[in-house]
Amino acid sequence: MVTAIVLAAGRSSRMGGTQNKQFLELLGKPIVWYSLAAFQDCPVVDAIVMVRRPEYAAEADRVARQFKKVVAFADGGAERQNSVWNGLEKCDPATEIVAVHDGARPMVTPGLIEATVVSARASGTGIAATKVVDTIKEAEDKVVTRTVDRTKLWAVQTPQTVRYELLKRAYRQVLDAGVIVTDEAAAVERLGERVHLVETPFLNLKITTPVDLQTAEALLRLRL
Repeated sequence: MVTAIVLAAGRSSRMGGTQNKQFLELLGKPIVWYSLAAFQDCPVVDAIVMVRRPEYAAEADRVARQFKKVVAFADGGAERQNSVWNGLEKCDPATEIVAVHDGARPMVTPGLIEATVVSARASGTGIAATKVVDTIKEAEDKVVTRTVDRTKLWAVQTPQTVRYELLKRAYRQVLDAGVIVTDEAAAVERLGERVHLVETPFLNLKITTPVDLQTAEALLRLRL
């Protein structure tokens, strides 16, 4: 069984408003609608757990009602890792693979989701990522200290798909140690396990600022 955990509990501080950004409108639908639709349409995904802040329970329920694969809700936590853990706790016991996705990435496709699931089945992990194309500099106080070799650099995105037991073991270690990690890949790395990347063949944009919202609108219109 493959279960998706769609995260819609971010604080949205960089959007400049007070509303949870995943519920802002994008071409007439909440941003998170597009992520839920992609997982709904992905044939290898069996169920979806939606993570939201308790004060957005009504909004989450309203959008989730449109997707029959949404089977449970979980509350967002203090950090991303707490939100994911809460989602893991709501997964069906039959879950073998879990795909964690940021609900603020509306460009995700069923094809990319399936590719990460295939990787996770084969190797334990399947992390969406794109090769870094810009020249990367390290700097202190805006003064460059060195140029980093970009040929080995990847920008990691979501979905991040992992065997359920492996991810739960990784996050249990993180929580027990009281450390903060920024994604599932980092949690698995702490166990000494290999993390496998799945190249994203398109702009898998994360909406963080108002400009990102405008960019997503333009990109989605091209799909219509």
